[in-house]
Amino acid sequence: MRALARWARTEWGPLYAAVRARLRDRGPAAVPMTLAAVGLTASLHYVQNQPWGFLLVQDLGAVRAEDPLWLALLRTPLSLYVPALDLPVWGALAQILLVFGIAELCLGRWRTLALAYVATLAGTLYARLGITLGAHAPFGLPWTDAQVVDTGPSAAVVGLAVFVGWRYGAYATAGAVTAAMVVEVLVKENLAGKEHLAALMAVGALCLLVALRQRQVSGPGRARRHRWPGRRAGRGSGLPPIQS
Repeated sequence: MRALARWARTEWGPLYAAVRARLRDRGPAAVPMTLAAVGLTASLHYVQNQPWGFLLVQDLGAVRAEDPLWLALLRTPLSLYVPALDLPVWGALAQILLVFGIAELCLGRWRTLALAYVATLAGTLYARLGITLGAHAPFGLPWTDAQVVDTGPSAAVVGLAVFVGWRYGAYATAGAVTAAMVVEVLVKENLAGKEHLAALMAVGALCLLVALRQRQVSGPGRARRHRWPGRRAGRGSGLPPIQS
């Protein structure tokens, strides 16, 4: 039990300290974007389940690979908050509240929104590429997936979870999320699972760029010591290393 407790402190201690410090200082006011996202998702769920609102939500936030690219790009930001019709809405609300909330506390609202959009956009663009490659290509998709409605926060949630885990040294957690997405594709090879992998690749590229930038700023002799500012922040003041 002691070894498990030590591992938990090492894995989640810096992240817990950063989250706790922000919540202690401001309470729910520290996550206004997350609360607004939860409210927007719940509202869109209600509207799209009304006879008069289904087509409205589809026109504003439903993305399909068969749509013109300009239209898909316009709809993609809102598509994050449109719950998938075949999944329970409470799952989307819980994902946003937990993962978006932690990300907003640690990264700031604008970085969180940017990362969420990058992850979702990566999945959206991959769908078009996969359909172009065809079902028989290693990373291809069947043409029928072009008509699948692609909505929900799952790609953004996966990307944010991995980035925050990497940023605060929770490598086992980030690795577990990545492994779970790979298993998802192996067990049930569908559009959503492959889009999650595309989101992970996009976020992984961002992690690499941030690490290279930190190495350049720190200098070759100090790169190793200053590689993970999030971990140092958690052990010191408890404040997140970056805020917007």
